[in-house]
Amino acid sequence: MKGIYLDYNASTPIAGQVRKAMLPFLENHYGNPSALHFAGVDAKQAVERARKQVAALLNVKQSEIIFTSGASESNNHVLKGVFQQLRDKGNHIITTKIEHPSILKPCEYLEKQGATITYIGVDQFGRVNPHDIEAAITDQTILISVMHANNEVGTLQPIEEISEIAKKYHILFHTDASQSVGKVQVDVKELGVDFLSLAGHKVYAPKGIGALFIREGIEIEPLIHGAGHESGRRAGTENVLLAVGLGEACEVAHQSLEQNMEIQELRDYFWDRLRKLPDVALSLNGHTELRLPNTLNINFENRVGQDILDSVPQIAASTGSACHTGEVNLSPVLKAMGVKESAGKGAVRFSLGRYTTKSDIDTTLELLKSALKN
Repeated sequence: MKGIYLDYNASTPIAGQVRKAMLPFLENHYGNPSALHFAGVDAKQAVERARKQVAALLNVKQSEIIFTSGASESNNHVLKGVFQQLRDKGNHIITTKIEHPSILKPCEYLEKQGATITYIGVDQFGRVNPHDIEAAITDQTILISVMHANNEVGTLQPIEEISEIAKKYHILFHTDASQSVGKVQVDVKELGVDFLSLAGHKVYAPKGIGALFIREGIEIEPLIHGAGHESGRRAGTENVLLAVGLGEACEVAHQSLEQNMEIQELRDYFWDRLRKLPDVALSLNGHTELRLPNTLNINFENRVGQDILDSVPQIAASTGSACHTGEVNLSPVLKAMGVKESAGKGAVRFSLGRYTTKSDIDTTLELLKSALKN
C-alpha cells in the first residue's frame, strides 16, 4: 500500500503551485541578480517579487526580509549577530529549554565566547510563563529568543506578552516561527518581535531556503561576510530558484489559512478515535487549545514509541524519545514539561498537512489498532 505521511512538522512536500512557479528558473532564467544586463535584471525582479510575497504573509516591509538557507541559518544569524553587535552593552541572552537545536546549540557556542544564557522552563503543557522571562532579565540582557510554536508538541507561546516585556526593558526579541508560519496567522506587527525566522520546507517550499525578518533600523553583524548581497546583510549570490519557491509558498499559505481549520477538525477526529481504541492508555502532550492545528503528540503509555512505528512502517511519523544501547531517553522538550518516563517513552508525534485525507486517518487507525493488540 501507499505510505501515509503524517510528519508534516518535519518537512512538507513541495506544493504544485510552488513547483510550477520554479520551473522557468530551472530552464531559462539563470542570470545573476547582481548583474546589470537583462538576465540579471530578470533574476533581480524575481527575487524582489519573492521578497514581497514573504513580507505580505508576515505583514512587514519588503526591505525587512532577507533570504537565508533556512531557519537554522536565520537563528544562528540573530543569536551570533546580536551578541557580536551588542557585546559592549551586555552578554546575557534569555531563551527556553524547549527551543530547537538551532537555538540551543548556538547558545552553547556563545557561552564559550563569554555569553551568559538563561534557559527558562515551561509548564506541563509546554508553555513558558512571561513572568519567568521578566524575572530573568538583568542589566546585561541584550536578547530574548522564544519560539512561536513548539515543533514536537505544537504548543503556542505567549509571544505578544513577552514582546511587551522586551519593549519595557528595551531588549531585542526574536522568535523562531518555523512551525507556525502557514499553520496559524503570523502577523509580525501583532507579535511585536524584532526578528523572526522561517523555513521553506515547513511551508511547502523546497529545503535549503528560509527567510529572516529584521525590523527596520536594527543593525546586527552578518553571519556570512562577503559582497554586499541582501543589502549587505547576508553575503552570497541569491538563490533565485529557491527564493521564487519560498515566495510562491508564502503566497499560497496566505490564501490557504482557512484550510487549517479543516486540518484541525481532522486532527481532532483522529484523537477522538484513538481514545476509543480498546485497552490502550493514552495521554496528550501539549496544550489542549493553544496548539498548532495540525499537531497531535500523544503518549502510548507503558509502550515504546519507536516500537509502535516500527510495527506500522506504512506510517511516517516521529517519536518523542530516542533509543540508545537499549535505553529509552525522553526528548528535552518532554523532560522540560515533566512528562513521566513511563508515559513519554511511548510518545509519538503525528503532524497532518494539506494533503492528509480522512481516508489516511481511518487507515492509520486500523493499522494502529492491529499493531497495539500485540
